[in-house]
Amino acid sequence: MRISRIALLLGSAVACVAQSRDAMFDRLADRYYNEVVFRYSPEAGTQAGFHQYDALLASGARSEIQAQTAALRGFETEVAAFDAHGLSAFAAADRELLLSQIRGQLLEIESIRSWEKNPDLYSSGAASVIFVIMSRNYAPQAERLKSVVARERLIPRLFQSARENLSNPPRVYTEVALEQVPGIVGFFQSDVPAAFKQVTDQALVAEFHQSNQAVIDALQAYQTWLKDDLLPRSTGDFRIGAENYRKKLLYDEMVDTPLDRLLAIGYENLRHNQEWFRRVAGEIDPKRTPQQILEELESDHPAPEKLLDTFRGVLGGLREFIEQHHIITIPSTVPPIVEETPPFMRALTTASMDTPGPYENVAKEAFFNVTLPDTGWPAKDVEEYMEGFNRGTIISTAVHEVFPGHYMQFLWLKQVPTKVRKLSGCSSNAEGWAHYTEQMMLDEGYGNGDRKLRLGQLQDALLRNARFIVGIKMHTGQMTFDEAVEFFVKEGYQVRPVAEKEAKRGTSDPTYLVYTLGKLQILKLREDYKKKKGAQFSLQEFHDSFIKQGTPPIKIVRRAMLGDDSPVL
Repeated sequence: MRISRIALLLGSAVACVAQSRDAMFDRLADRYYNEVVFRYSPEAGTQAGFHQYDALLASGARSEIQAQTAALRGFETEVAAFDAHGLSAFAAADRELLLSQIRGQLLEIESIRSWEKNPDLYSSGAASVIFVIMSRNYAPQAERLKSVVARERLIPRLFQSARENLSNPPRVYTEVALEQVPGIVGFFQSDVPAAFKQVTDQALVAEFHQSNQAVIDALQAYQTWLKDDLLPRSTGDFRIGAENYRKKLLYDEMVDTPLDRLLAIGYENLRHNQEWFRRVAGEIDPKRTPQQILEELESDHPAPEKLLDTFRGVLGGLREFIEQHHIITIPSTVPPIVEETPPFMRALTTASMDTPGPYENVAKEAFFNVTLPDTGWPAKDVEEYMEGFNRGTIISTAVHEVFPGHYMQFLWLKQVPTKVRKLSGCSSNAEGWAHYTEQMMLDEGYGNGDRKLRLGQLQDALLRNARFIVGIKMHTGQMTFDEAVEFFVKEGYQVRPVAEKEAKRGTSDPTYLVYTLGKLQILKLREDYKKKKGAQFSLQEFHDSFIKQGTPPIKIVRRAMLGDDSPVL
């Protein structure tokens, strides 16, 4: 009895020490978010649900970026020096995650330097910092409008910084910025005023009209500068290079697999999915080629004006299937709002999920954004674009963005216990999970074996396979932009408008391999977890255990679920 009592007391003492050490680390993390993240990106505070930052905006000035770099360096030293011994396993993983995030930010600022190369960061950024205030009713309209006015007054300085910072950007970056600006101007001319039309304080409304017009004027002047001044001298290189690519994967995703090995893995999965696609097409009609089957599949799409309603109709059936087949626990009955993509996001995305921050306690709306074809496009372009929203890809997109993809991650994030896990994640987890669910749902029987749905899922998988290969090869000098477009068409089975948009995105999003990268890591983890659990394995328990970790790198999730540091791939 005495030995048991001593062991119990020792165990309690160890637990108390761990709790104390965890609390010390949590205070360090709090300081990092307050002194670095929210100070230099106040809109991130707004997005997270900390509305004391709503009236603030970083200037983008070089001096401010230098101050941010110094602050990051200070916290890198402090977090690295914080001894992980005595921390709980969860907090030790948070320390590792925070340190990687800091190093990833430093890599971006000091080596990749998008702030010197990408003019769209400034113009689209001007819209996003206002959209995050107007999109959710977390406070009365008048109160939020005051914050909008305060931020809008700071936006012209952002464009001054753009002129000071931008130096020989890649031509494609300037072209994308020019493509986006008219929609952003329209956003400030129409969308922002419409969002606050119920405000009755005439003095405040007058202030808003003044600040809003100043932003419109600044945007239009920026557009002229981009076209007449910056575009002719936009001869820079968008490639980040092999060493930066390797470091970005290491810091952002905690993946240290050599790039040549990653390319081999990417090609292997591409060929696997192409063969699977050909086999399924043959099951539909062995007398026609896979390309003919694909063309028929692509022609099966709704009219543009019915696209949003089509998505709305799909979501209810997905939720019901998840519940009936015990796929994953759904923490809330509230569905997301399906709406058209905001103007400043339309040039580079076809669909996305916009969820409230984990600390948002009032406005809990989540938006499933879908990009409609431009009303000014010729009929041929509209038809070609809508082929990318065929019946099969509509299902896989709804699965990816909503049930059980990104929206499910958001619903579970509220239950994650620490600020680091709530605010810091990685794309190979977030996007990998959403991409994994596209295949998993059909594997579990959604669609009753409809082969055309499987073709749609595989077409989306091939899109992500192409991103995997294009991202690495473009940024390491092994593929040109035009070759990337052709790769999406021929190897990724994508229509040309989608291929062109995807290649453009790849120039400024080098590691958009994260979709397939994460999916392959999750599939491996599932098999390893199944071996560990044996007859006790449950798919729902696996999914619940995975998603409750938040969205850290899969390396951290593997350690939590398997108890080891076995390879992620």
